[in-house]
Amino acid sequence: MKLSELLNGHDHQVLRGDRDVLVTAPPCLDADRVTAGSLYVALPGHPAGGTEGLDTALARGAVAVLVEGEAPGTADVCVVRVPDARTAVALVSVRYHGEPGRGMNVVAVTGTNGKTSVSSMFESLLRIAGRARVGVIGTSGARTGDDRIPMPPSVLSTPEAPDLQYLLARMRARGCDSVVLEATSMGLLGHRVDGSFVDVGVFTNLSQDHLDDHGTMERYRDAKLRLFRGMCRRAVVNADDPVGAGIPALMPGAVTTYAIDARADYRATDLVVDASGTRFVLHHDGRKYPAAVPVPGRFSVSNALAALAACHLLGHELGALLAALERMPQIPGRFEHFAAPGGVSVIVDYAHSPDSLDKVLATIRGFAPGRVITVFGCGGDRDTTKRAWMGEIAGTYSDLCVLTSDNPRHEDPEAIMDQVAQGLRKTGTPFERVGDRHGAIALALSGAGAGDVVLVAGKGSETHQIVGDDRLPFDDMATVRELSPA
Repeated sequence: MKLSELLNGHDHQVLRGDRDVLVTAPPCLDADRVTAGSLYVALPGHPAGGTEGLDTALARGAVAVLVEGEAPGTADVCVVRVPDARTAVALVSVRYHGEPGRGMNVVAVTGTNGKTSVSSMFESLLRIAGRARVGVIGTSGARTGDDRIPMPPSVLSTPEAPDLQYLLARMRARGCDSVVLEATSMGLLGHRVDGSFVDVGVFTNLSQDHLDDHGTMERYRDAKLRLFRGMCRRAVVNADDPVGAGIPALMPGAVTTYAIDARADYRATDLVVDASGTRFVLHHDGRKYPAAVPVPGRFSVSNALAALAACHLLGHELGALLAALERMPQIPGRFEHFAAPGGVSVIVDYAHSPDSLDKVLATIRGFAPGRVITVFGCGGDRDTTKRAWMGEIAGTYSDLCVLTSDNPRHEDPEAIMDQVAQGLRKTGTPFERVGDRHGAIALALSGAGAGDVVLVAGKGSETHQIVGDDRLPFDDMATVRELSPA
């Protein structure tokens, strides 16, 4: 495809070369992923690219370069200046791959908590009830059904626009009817989802997180709300959440609501929670339906309502969806249960924000016949203001805490634990400090007895631990299984 066709209608200025050059390989932001025939987009500040990666990109065969500033002196290919490289790379990626989102039902899920759970539930409901082929893009990678689409480890939960459009194109080629993707606040703010033809935007909730990225809760909220300011045709929103309750005003006549407490199009009442899951009554369109989700907790019902509403909105029969909900498999790393020897229950969950940890622990406290033992830590290079708060939450609900390392990244793990311990000490709950995560899980399991519940929180289904710039193999559930021989 000609570069001029990729940029048609978009503000740009040719600084050097022929804008009709043929682009025969996908656009790239990462210099070391450029292939012969690529358009290289020199995104300012991009850790694997920018103008610093120009020589590498040219050596690998880039035929054109998009920049925001002056033409690089070393480039002897077509160089085009654009006002905003992020919006430009989204546009050219969508066009290069032939607008793949247009041919499928694209659902984008945003919110602080629940994105992965809602996405997984959405996929399970359609696979079980409609035998549909569904693509999933998010924290756990990209796949169609059980077939993973290999991507570099650096690819984000909401991939950069070139990767996202590539994945959508692969899913279209594999015959997917629908695609569900996690739309993070930074993904939305960075224009990664632009041009994806989102049919349904789903909003789960908003609570404190990612202030290291956004600075204030207001900016964090506004980043999430970009999805509902012209990026999706219809919306499914949580009316129990104050931010969600305000979205109908942004999209008059195009919003479907769900809730447990508030009035809503899909409402759950009469919740009964035990260790096997949650039963409830669904109210919709003047009728009542008995329902159940095989995950304990109020938050799991809220996530189920979001998935049900989105699937129903796309034309799938509600009765079949409710039957599928009861048969839904466990979601890896999201309140994932393991029965350890001696009557000990282990829950592995991704809870890594104050709100998510509070909800998970409150649910466990509600059904645990014995003690609650919590293994957790906080990630490095992230919002430091939540650390003591999370320590206080863990101590409030637990009988014993084992404080450990999460993904320390470039921070000292001991310094992170010092900050978390400040909140733990306020509660008076006994706790141990074991920096080695494997050892921390081993300690918790060795001290647990019949009826006790051990929560391993913070990493969920992640298969690595980030220490410095290294991604070291580590899997919480695999570790639990290893330490709990039958």
